[in-house]
Amino acid sequence: MRRRRTVTDLEPGTLVAGVDEAGRGPLAGPVVVAAVILDPARPIRGLDDSKYLSEQRRNVLEPRIRERALAFAVIEIGVAEIDRLNIFQATMQGMSRALAALAVVPQLALIDGNRLPKQLACPGRAVVGGDASEPAISAASILAKVARDRLMTALDAVHPGYGFAQHKGYPTPEHLASLARLGPCEHHRRSFAPVRALLEPELF
Repeated sequence: MRRRRTVTDLEPGTLVAGVDEAGRGPLAGPVVVAAVILDPARPIRGLDDSKYLSEQRRNVLEPRIRERALAFAVIEIGVAEIDRLNIFQATMQGMSRALAALAVVPQLALIDGNRLPKQLACPGRAVVGGDASEPAISAASILAKVARDRLMTALDAVHPGYGFAQHKGYPTPEHLASLARLGPCEHHRRSFAPVRALLEPELF
């Protein structure tokens, strides 16, 4: 059975921003981070962790979130910054920037996972599994996932042959095979081992 949603122990009326990312694991493309402040007066049914939702369902919910939320922001952290900082630090930077970009200042940020960025625009709380238990984090998860999937589909047209529209940059067997055949493109993460291995000079 699916887990029930939990209710965060907050005072009524507290402005809460949910924060989540999409794209930490892929070998190519940016990591995308979203922050969302939901409007209690305009509830959205069916919010859940984006991984549990079909693409069709995510595409239905995404415009509803954008329309009904009090505020939202979607931030991309590109490949160059990922390679310079590492994927964890790049994600933390994205979370800080997404919160700072909100048009409404939240009183609390609920961030999916077990770590908080060092610099936040407001107090924060890490919520393990929050993308499935906190509606605001679920909404952020959906915005980030839909935005990143669209971006990777667009990259597929620019860099045909890698299958970005199908696997979205994740290390599937098909992606690894095309990477070995074609070599990395400019959107591959040089700091990730499968890509780095193709760029290292032969030792023997």
